[in-house]
Parts: sequence; C-alpha cells; structure tokens
Amino acid sequence: MAIDESEHQDLLAGLIRLHILHHAVEDELYGHWMIEELARHGYRVSPGTLYPMLHVLERKGYLESRTEGAGRRARRLYRATEKGRDALEVARLKVRELFGELIEGR
Repeated sequence: MAIDESEHQDLLAGLIRLHILHHAVEDELYGHWMIEELARHGYRVSPGTLYPMLHVLERKGYLESRTEGAGRRARRLYRATEKGRDALEVARLKVRELFGELIEGR
C-alpha cells in the first residue's frame, strides 16, 4: 500500500528544513538545486513551497544569502549562519535519539 506523503506535508516540512540546513552547512545552495536534491530523497517540493521556506530560515537567522549574477541570470545563493550550524548540531542529537526510538526500539 503506497502512502500519500502530500497528506503529511506539515510533518515532513521539519525534515525538509533539516535537509536544507545540512546542505547549507556543507556549501552554498540555490533553490532549484535544492528542489532536485530533495527529489532525490523522495520529497516533491514546489518552488512555491521551497522559496518561502528559505526566506523564513533566512529571516530567522539560520541562513544568509547573496545574489550572484544579474537580470534573468541572477541566482540567490544560501549558506548556513553560525546559528544555523548550531541548530543543525542540536537537531542531529535529537534525530539520533528519535532514530533510536523509531528504528532501533530503544
């Protein structure tokens, strides 16, 4: 039986934010690349969902951005801030603990 993930987008949004932070800690990212990366992990995220998420993460201080290029070729690149790096480290500990309960039965 296939599970309809679209029914659970509110819950999955937290995992998507963690994916974004993870990649933003590793290197700069841009929206279209992030949509493709999330698709490789089975998430179907539209630009109308992703870009507001990136803007909120930036507004809250987890990401910072810069614009590269001009006009139609302009691209906004996002990178994690120190606050974003700290948040990802906290999330790693919490995910590890949750993984133990969900998967390993501890």
